[in-house]
Amino acid sequence: MIISARRKETEETKETKGMKQVLTGSAYGNMIEWFDYASYGYLATIIATVFFAPGNETAALLNTFAIFALSFLIRPIGGLVWGHYGDRLGRKKILILTMSLMTLSTFGIGLIPSYESIGVLAPVLLLGCRIVQGFSASGEYAGASLMIAEHAPKKKRGLLVSLVPASTATGMLLGAVVTSILQFALTNEALVSWGWRIPFLLSLPLGLIGLVMRLKMEDSPVFNEAKEEQSAVKQLGMIEGIYKYRGKLLIAFGVICLNAVGFYIILSYMPTYLSTVLKFDSLQSTLTTIFTLLTYVIMLPIVGVITDRFGRKPVLMTACILFILFTYPIFMLMSMGGAFTIVSMILLGAILACNDGVLATFLSEMFPTEMRYSGFGFSFNTGNAIFGGTAPYVATFLIATSGNDFAPAFYLMIGAIIALCSLLKANETSNVSLNNIKERKGVVSKQSKYKESAME
Repeated sequence: MIISARRKETEETKETKGMKQVLTGSAYGNMIEWFDYASYGYLATIIATVFFAPGNETAALLNTFAIFALSFLIRPIGGLVWGHYGDRLGRKKILILTMSLMTLSTFGIGLIPSYESIGVLAPVLLLGCRIVQGFSASGEYAGASLMIAEHAPKKKRGLLVSLVPASTATGMLLGAVVTSILQFALTNEALVSWGWRIPFLLSLPLGLIGLVMRLKMEDSPVFNEAKEEQSAVKQLGMIEGIYKYRGKLLIAFGVICLNAVGFYIILSYMPTYLSTVLKFDSLQSTLTTIFTLLTYVIMLPIVGVITDRFGRKPVLMTACILFILFTYPIFMLMSMGGAFTIVSMILLGAILACNDGVLATFLSEMFPTEMRYSGFGFSFNTGNAIFGGTAPYVATFLIATSGNDFAPAFYLMIGAIIALCSLLKANETSNVSLNNIKERKGVVSKQSKYKESAME
């Protein structure tokens, strides 16, 4: 009995250590990837100056956001590629590859000469690096979410998976803090000349730390069992999987619309909106966004705990309704300036957290093991390519053409309406077991026994 108790204690210690490695490797790596990715959004006005011809600031800014949007076009393809191989080779290997690509492409942006130095080649190289970033990001969020979801106990899955969007926001918060320090410490000339490169060059040492962490992770036990039991589960081809689960993919895509628009309007585009539309200075705009990110990060695990108790669907639907009812009034409040702007941004961050704190868990639970990475990755990245990557461009375009400074609010409301309609067709997923291989194997065994007894 003593030996058995010690063995059990050793196994529990090993599992706890393994869970910690998965959490730190997935969350830290995701944080660094999104620090890299978000730096572009926070430095958009400076990048527009560095990489495009002078003379028309609005055109340069639109071109900067066009490159931001174009890099998203690769993400549905990346979602399919990473998802396909993630469902066959394992979550860990894909997460190591995405980390490597993001690190190298972000570091590359920091090395590109300006438009003044090499002309039109500068934005071409920038676009190339952004496309590699987009391809990398398309496998990151889904892979990190699944890695945690497939290790986590069912009763704590919502809480633990919420660390993925929390790490995403922490990466963006880190980007905002670094950008604020640069804007405070450097003159505008120094910032445009070389200071903007610092966050991109930091990606190399930070990325190497993330790679070391991910190399220590163990792959998902659910995936490992699926690999061992390939005879129990038919390996689906890419096209076959999309066709078979087309209904779930459409629902997932619809639900993702709110996350895509909300995330990139509220957490990425907003510093530009505050400085170019509401005429805040750039440092004030970035500091205001930091309050939003802090609220968002704090709220995410709280929302995760709530969903573990009350389910995923009710929380997601509540977020949709809040966005539909209050987005426009919040934008009006924001325009009043001062403390009203800070309160408005905090409210937007809190409402967005109600959606994003559960979305990754919801998507992880929607699909079976043999299609989980592909289904999550393809739907999430397609939604972000169509609605998220275009969000800063659409917001800038709507304001320019309509003359309404609150036009981005309507884009957010449309995303919420699409998500709400999709949720009405979705099933609750909180009680779903991710180890469907074992369940299906059990069903096969019961059917076999039934046939044997019938033959007797």
